[in-house]
Amino acid sequence: MLKRTLILLGLSIVIISALVGCGESPEQSESPSGEVALKVTGNVENETAWTEDEVRSMDTIEAERENSEGEMSTYTGVPIKTLLEQAGVSDDAETVTFVAEDDYTAEVELSEVQACDNCIVSFRNRGGFSIVMPGYSGKLQVKGVVEIDVN
Repeated sequence: MLKRTLILLGLSIVIISALVGCGESPEQSESPSGEVALKVTGNVENETAWTEDEVRSMDTIEAERENSEGEMSTYTGVPIKTLLEQAGVSDDAETVTFVAEDDYTAEVELSEVQACDNCIVSFRNRGGFSIVMPGYSGKLQVKGVVEIDVN
């Protein structure tokens, strides 16, 4: 009888522990409150970092870009120029490197980004951001971007 009680008690502890571990909401596991989701670093006056909610609360525009199937898609996001302006790009900066969460990088001339009115950091449906640069190479359309490094 004592052995049976101990086994049931042990199983109860295992089940309760498993249920407590499953108690996280999807929002918490994807983007904890206050976690940096995007930053501008490098040759800027003020390295700047934002949470996902902060970026999503900024003024947005829409940009259209042809996808890999040749169809036009519309994206919503914050102009890259706006983010660079907030960080204060140094006068001697020349390039921008987009860094993805998987460490993929793509580099482009700063002057091209600054001249592009519809180049955006777009909002992904599943959370996070992507770079959308209409008219530019597919390698610059960085998915899962987490950093804009100015050099």
